[in-house]
Amino acid sequence: MSGINGRPLGRRTFVLGSAAAAGGAALAGPLAESASAASFGWSDDGSNYVVDTGASLVFKVSKTNGDLTSLVYKGTEYQGYGGKNSHVESGLGTSTVTIAQSGTTILISVTYGTLKHYYAARSGENNVYLWTNKADSSVTATRYIVRVKAGLFLNDEPDSYTYAPTVIESADVFEKSDGQTRAKHYSKLRVMDYNYVGWTTGSVGLWVVRSNHEKASGGPFYRSLLRHQSADGGGLYEILYYGENQTESERYGLQGPYVIALTDGGAPSSSLYAGTLTTSWADSLGISGYVSTSGRGRVAGVGISGRDTAYAYTVGLANSAAQYWGSARSSDGYFSVAGVLPGTYTLTVFKGELAVYTGSVTVTAGATTTLNTIAIASSNDPSNASAIWRINNWDGTPGGFKNADLMTYAHPSDVRAASWTGNVVIGSGTETSAFPCYLWKDVNSGIIVYFKLTAAQAAAAHTLRIGVTTAYANGRPQVVVNDAWTSAVPSPPTQPSTRSLTVGSYRGNNNTFTYSVPASAWLTDTSAYNTLKIYVASGSGTTSFLSAGTSIDAIDLLA
Repeated sequence: MSGINGRPLGRRTFVLGSAAAAGGAALAGPLAESASAASFGWSDDGSNYVVDTGASLVFKVSKTNGDLTSLVYKGTEYQGYGGKNSHVESGLGTSTVTIAQSGTTILISVTYGTLKHYYAARSGENNVYLWTNKADSSVTATRYIVRVKAGLFLNDEPDSYTYAPTVIESADVFEKSDGQTRAKHYSKLRVMDYNYVGWTTGSVGLWVVRSNHEKASGGPFYRSLLRHQSADGGGLYEILYYGENQTESERYGLQGPYVIALTDGGAPSSSLYAGTLTTSWADSLGISGYVSTSGRGRVAGVGISGRDTAYAYTVGLANSAAQYWGSARSSDGYFSVAGVLPGTYTLTVFKGELAVYTGSVTVTAGATTTLNTIAIASSNDPSNASAIWRINNWDGTPGGFKNADLMTYAHPSDVRAASWTGNVVIGSGTETSAFPCYLWKDVNSGIIVYFKLTAAQAAAAHTLRIGVTTAYANGRPQVVVNDAWTSAVPSPPTQPSTRSLTVGSYRGNNNTFTYSVPASAWLTDTSAYNTLKIYVASGSGTTSFLSAGTSIDAIDLLA
């Protein structure tokens, strides 16, 4: 395979790792300046602070704006594409940049208005540790991007961002000549699904290990851009806040450490992963907003009852200042979330991605808050309701529906997508796989579900439920039964205001629409199929896949 600029780029590309529960690293205390050491140490070349880790890594940071201007590993320069440096957001501008060394640690501090950013190096390590503290909205700082030179790594992943012949949406979604689509948005992974992103040639690996995301937003299931590659190079991201299909307000404060890690081709050390990384060596560095391990607490639950053991359960903690999560043990629902900043949090238990329990928990520094068994009420899981028929199960995702998996890393127009139209027959055995994961006003509105009822069922009124996971342009379902009964247009629930369905994300705010269908709407002939037509109602949106739309979780007719 040819790579960027027609050159082979390496052997293989990875986006790997299962994410640990968010647990915090934390830091505090001043450093004294020191002269550079023989191998490990720093120097000043006039424009940059030059840091030699004493291993195989030398990097430079601009004294003017805090950009990472060079990243040399074993003599090869990896930093830079398109004449751009690596930096916070798109670069901070003129900043105050200082450097200090204390024993085996070097810290570079960057101050730009109220924003503070840090680089740290440890003697003998091929890692760059980073922290970013955004105190308020005065600075637009939503990411750190490591910009990697073209021609060094293979561009072979389905979420790669490649400049293709046809721009099909908003100048950031492209179609290749074979009909496959690419965009920087198509990360495929949720935050909880990965510990690091990056590339390897087999002999050199370049990775960004994510932080615990305690000051990010969107929760454990959030998706955002993680990396991209294009004709002029590639980028690896640590997203500090991303507004695309975002369900929460921005949180402020210190994020990190996140790590640029260079290896001999293998994955980065698991000791760097969020939730397992301990940085006691950084406790005395004087990093703004740093909270050491001793200043944090833990939440532990002895178990969760009322679970559906066919599903994974996640426990999330969130307030306006921080967010954390952890997986519940499959055998009994035990969970532990460590490294939590003191405070009172909303505790949510998720079946898949569907909230089935909400409570409150208070965390104190240096202590473990132990919770007795959490009981999920039967009524809190919509799957427990008796149904005449059900399409898909309720888990807060469109998983199982037609095209659901593909839509996390491709545009709906992608050649690999099955037809978005086509009706569904209850009892066919293909109800879920034949039903499209997304509905749009301008694409497949009016899809029909065919089903039969017994005489007793047809003689009674029933509740129809449609669960959604997000919506674009206020798209929401309106239904027509047997062309004789039409529901009112429901009010739109609160959903993100940006693109969602076309940028690889179905994760918005789960909502259940209910429709009380009178007995008079049903056919009395038990051999005949009733018809349920589902339309997308909204006056917003434009055309095609940017018309008003919604993502489906489950549909059922209750007994």
